[in-house]
Amino acid sequence: MKKQRNCKILAACMITCLSVGGCQWKDSPSIVETVFPVEKVFEVGGEVCTLPEAKVILTNYQNMYATMYGIDLWGHGLEGNDLETYVKDLTVARLAQIMAMDQLAQEKGISLDEEELDKIKEASEAYFNSLNDAEKAYMDVAVEDIETLYRRYGLANKLYTYLTEGVDHEVSDDEARIMEAQQIFVSEKSTSKEVSEQLKSGADFLSVASVYNEEAETEVTFGRNDVPKEVEEEAFSLENDQVSGRIRTEEGYYFIKCINHFNQEKTDVNKSVILEKRRKEAFDGAYLAFLDTLPSGIYEDTWDAVQVKVQKDVKTDSFFEVYEQYCGW
Repeated sequence: MKKQRNCKILAACMITCLSVGGCQWKDSPSIVETVFPVEKVFEVGGEVCTLPEAKVILTNYQNMYATMYGIDLWGHGLEGNDLETYVKDLTVARLAQIMAMDQLAQEKGISLDEEELDKIKEASEAYFNSLNDAEKAYMDVAVEDIETLYRRYGLANKLYTYLTEGVDHEVSDDEARIMEAQQIFVSEKSTSKEVSEQLKSGADFLSVASVYNEEAETEVTFGRNDVPKEVEEEAFSLENDQVSGRIRTEEGYYFIKCINHFNQEKTDVNKSVILEKRRKEAFDGAYLAFLDTLPSGIYEDTWDAVQVKVQKDVKTDSFFEVYEQYCGW
């Protein structure tokens, strides 16, 4: 079905509710210092992300990818960049987003309570104690670095909940409805007349589609706003096995045969998608405006010097899992 498709950015699973897009840098210059009392990777609004903190996230991403795919991917290309570059960029983007969210939380008077801080301390100790000596040395990390990261994630998570708590959680079956259909698309009016005549004479829809359909697929599944409005109005009025007349759009002409006018399972999944979209819109409304006010910059020499090294004793990938276990509020 011809439609505009949103670009989706590949990302390993962090905290589900925080999957709302990457960090947008405002005036993000390189920062040069001659002395580094603490090695810094970047700053957002005056808050600093240190090298050990960034290496914790980088190492977990590295091993999460290895676990997912089961092979050494680090020499392979990914959308024009090697995987090492991609994961390093993802690490900085996600951490910068979390830090910006924390500053917005502080502006709104949101903070972690004593019980939440206790849980974060427990989680920090649990994750740190899960590390072997090689992992601690590779990341150059102390338990205090883990606690700083978990505090940041906890506060960002709390902000997200605050900004999205007013979202309407009711999504109707009609709004989320997903239907299954067969389609024929042709770009020329003369061809559409031939298709129309054959269908009216009782020709099999799939047989006609095999000759005339200009789309890559004949079997399609779609919901509202997934197809041109003219097609949506006609298609969603059909009952099972009904065939539409010729539907004219700006792109050409469609014919739709309804196979299943209401797929319950896929409709239920689409409800979650719609609800998450509402949450993202509510979050973005406050977050993106605030983000524009924050100065930011990256210490390129420090971060460029970091290399992903595959070591047999460095396998930690449970940073986010431990967070969810202790702090999934």
